[in-house]
Amino acid sequence: MTTTSPQIGNDNYAELSDERILLRKVEATDIPALAAISFYDGIQASDIAMAFAMQTKIDQDILNGNSFHWCIIDRLSGQVVGTCGYYRGLESGEGELGCVLLSPFRGKGYMSHAMRLAITFGQKSLRLGRIWAVTTKGNLQAIKLLERLNFIKIADHDDEIEYELTNLLK
Repeated sequence: MTTTSPQIGNDNYAELSDERILLRKVEATDIPALAAISFYDGIQASDIAMAFAMQTKIDQDILNGNSFHWCIIDRLSGQVVGTCGYYRGLESGEGELGCVLLSPFRGKGYMSHAMRLAITFGQKSLRLGRIWAVTTKGNLQAIKLLERLNFIKIADHDDEIEYELTNLLK
């Protein structure tokens, strides 16, 4: 997989890409497509209006330096396929990495590309010392992906498992 250095896109926001996907800032025109997978603080949007409100909160978190939130775009078709980003911990030199794909695009490799780009960005540009991810025990595809990406399981909660990458600043 070839990756490119972060490019500065709209609003001085880092854009990441490889041969398959582009990670760019979520735009208002993306929200209707993303409403079904829009979340904020563990709460899922119930409609497009709520998804817009959540994106407003995420945009404020970005301005405050607490998050990075990218729209995942298929480079060949230009379609929105999901979101990916760091959602907490940046102020401490850490980052919780999360990604969600629209159902028609699951199991097709998009998440592997998005996670790799985000991890490299976290290591090189954000200089994170730790990256972690949380998933439900039933999300076997996410668990397999995290393990393929060298995340180590560090906690096993009621319905969730926490994974991390450490020693990133070598």
